Amino acid sequence: MQYMLMIHDDGAAAQCAPQAEVQKFMAAYEAYTGAMAQAGILRAGERLRPPSSATTVRAPGGKAEVVNGPYAELKEQFGGFYIIDVPDLDEAIKWAARCPSAQHGAVEVRPIWPR
Repeated sequence: MQYMLMIHDDGAAAQCAPQAEVQKFMAAYEAYTGAMAQAGILRAGERLRPPSSATTVRAPGGKAEVVNGPYAELKEQFGGFYIIDVPDLDEAIKWAARCPSAQHGAVEVRPIWPR
């Protein structure tokens, strides 16, 4: 079954972190991504640009309303995702717990509807 691991963390804190700490964090993500690829469970994954680059679109009554920036100002921001294919939720949770952002943020695990 496929699951999306949605990474939520404090993007502002990352911008203020010392460069050495950022490099260590990015190396941890490279190792994590490599472990998922080696296990054969990784289907997709990407890091997102900051919420300030977002565009929010709503279309009440079919007319598009566009707002630059994020929908809401939150301390924890959606910063990236992975799509994995594992046997069950327990296995997805194990992989989510290994995510570097799980140590200081949150990783939401959500099943994907099959096609």
